[in-house]
Amino acid sequence: MTNIQDIIKKSNVAVVTGGASGIGLAAAKHFAQAGMSVAIADLGGDKLAAAADALKAISGEEHVMAIETDVADKASLEALERAVIQRFGRVHVLMNNAGIGPETSIFSAQADWDAILGVNLMGVINGTRTFGPNMLAHGEPGLIINTGSKQGITTPPGNPAYNVSKAGVKVFTEALQHELRNTEGSKISAHLLIPGFVFTGLTKGNRTEKPAGAWTPEQTVDFMISSIEKDDFYILCPDNDVARPVDERRMAWAIGDIIENRPPLSRWHPDYADRFKAFLNAKD
Repeated sequence: MTNIQDIIKKSNVAVVTGGASGIGLAAAKHFAQAGMSVAIADLGGDKLAAAADALKAISGEEHVMAIETDVADKASLEALERAVIQRFGRVHVLMNNAGIGPETSIFSAQADWDAILGVNLMGVINGTRTFGPNMLAHGEPGLIINTGSKQGITTPPGNPAYNVSKAGVKVFTEALQHELRNTEGSKISAHLLIPGFVFTGLTKGNRTEKPAGAWTPEQTVDFMISSIEKDDFYILCPDNDVARPVDERRMAWAIGDIIENRPPLSRWHPDYADRFKAFLNAKD
């Protein structure tokens, strides 16, 4: 059972990738408010500097690091870990949160596929494999939180590279948690954050105001923390449009494509539209 009070506390250290905005910055602020030293990693010097200033206003300059890091490059993450260990000694919370989402199709540009898989999937794998061994070795309780997506579970049509990347994050994090709980002496647990519709730089497009259906990054982080307190592995976030029962039925239908040998993505197949609607609205 994860006792979050033993982890998110004064004198402990958190590292957040994609920490300059959105969910990452909201999480970094939460950790700073709890008294943790925080290192944020991102690309974009001005954005990163502004985020660092916001964190320093909470916890003081001596407790904040901000380092430009390309999570798709393992050497860049290794340099980040060396800098954090040199400054703060050890890491207790790793949040692999960096993500991008340019639109793709099956046959769209190779560069877009490489970028999405490099950041969204390999960033999580690289981050875990870089920081994880020393987190295990220091013997203190800790967390590895990986940001996935509902699109990695229901895999809707559109942007297949993004769906593939987030499906990979789910599979990787499940394997990670299994290995951690079967590692003798491990006090590290893994958790899969599955946000709903959150108003961030990745989702807002040309909008300047939050849509009514979206959650704020802060709401998402509050839900994340309360879920970890309950020792949830799958942190399945609702939003103001979609309640958990709807997500559950969508996910159940998706796995049902295999069990019932339906066409893939049958939820969007015209021959199954009425059946899916009836399934979604069923009362049992």
